[in-house]
Amino acid sequence: MIINKTVWAGLISCLLVTGCQPPDAGGRASSVETANVVVDAVEGERALALVRELVAITPRHSGTAGAEQAAHWIAQAIGPFSDSCEVDTFTDAASDGLLRFHNVIATLKGTGEKTVILGSHFDTKSGISDTFQGANDSGSSTGLLIELARVLHGPPRLPFTIVFAFFDGEECRRAYGPTDGLHGSRRYVGQLASSGQLAAIQAVIVLDMIGDKDLTVTIPRNTTKALTALAFQAAAAEGVREKFRLAYGDVLDDHVPFFQRGVPTLNLIDFEHGSAPGLNDYWHTGQDSLENISAESLQHIGRVTLRILNALAAE
Repeated sequence: MIINKTVWAGLISCLLVTGCQPPDAGGRASSVETANVVVDAVEGERALALVRELVAITPRHSGTAGAEQAAHWIAQAIGPFSDSCEVDTFTDAASDGLLRFHNVIATLKGTGEKTVILGSHFDTKSGISDTFQGANDSGSSTGLLIELARVLHGPPRLPFTIVFAFFDGEECRRAYGPTDGLHGSRRYVGQLASSGQLAAIQAVIVLDMIGDKDLTVTIPRNTTKALTALAFQAAAAEGVREKFRLAYGDVLDDHVPFFQRGVPTLNLIDFEHGSAPGLNDYWHTGQDSLENISAESLQHIGRVTLRILNALAAE
């Protein structure tokens, strides 16, 4: 994961009054009652099994054979749950020369003209080890997105098309800049802009580092307020509101190229993945492994994400 995530000045317990409303007697916030996706269909164990398969591909930092293998594995895994899927292989300037990257774009057609993008990166940080799993920092969100595709594939279809975008090159090799980091998301938003499709995007929701056993979602400031409010409402409806907070700082993640273009964005990220509450000492280390993530956290985030989609559908 990439970010201006060096220091968190603090956390706010509540974003908006609407973000702190309790669920109704049926266990759902009022804005989600009209939902037509069964949120309980998300299974954390299924998502974790997918994470396990992905992290067996090591190393998979950008430019390696493992990264290409991972891209084709994702395409194969999500293929049965999408209407179309492609691996977009491209060359981009990086800090140490030209590199080949591989985005995976899977589409699930909806009944309306708008589009919602669900995003994850699947590459890992380079220079750690040839056996670095990146189980949380790219594995967790990637496995969960494939599980969400399984749930969303069946009827009924939502009133917007869903694009599952798996980005390569999110991690920087040296220092984040115009030619280092966010390669996949910058590539994709550029393609959408060139084709005139940006105006049709209702929301972009990027998931990252969401498998931590001690789940603490720290939503960054550089996201769209209305979507952040929906996230808090959805978390309350799911009964996990205490696990969601608003960070004072910005985060440099794959939502940023969209946010900079004025597209409504949300970044669900837990940037406290460590040996004790408030720490992030597992990040970009060998401790970012399967033993430190959980099916329960994946299930929580999956169901919160579906509740957000339901709320967007109700709009």
